[in-house]
Amino acid sequence: MSWLPIPVVTIGLLVASNVFMTFAWYGHLKFKSAPLIVVILVSWGIALFEYILQVPANRLGHSQFSAAELKTIQEVITLSVFAVFSVTYLKESLSWNHAVGFALIGAGAFFIFHKWA
Repeated sequence: MSWLPIPVVTIGLLVASNVFMTFAWYGHLKFKSAPLIVVILVSWGIALFEYILQVPANRLGHSQFSAAELKTIQEVITLSVFAVFSVTYLKESLSWNHAVGFALIGAGAFFIFHKWA
């Protein structure tokens, strides 16, 4: 992967880690009859893979991005992954107020990344 630019690798790892974390945090909602301890243990097992991807993403990414920029990238990816997950896996719809909220977070990302003179 050394031939790929660091931002591409960082974002790819963050997307993959977020898929795992979204399933760890919200995947159990389809299995409400499962005992809570089982849900917790399975979620921890899934989250392990999230950390295996997240930590190298942040370590590598910090050579190109500030910590604030990395966190902003993570939050934008989190919302994007969650929106797809919510609609496809949980079968929940998103409405106009979700779009407005996501747009405001996008505006926040603009202010984090814009280079002010």
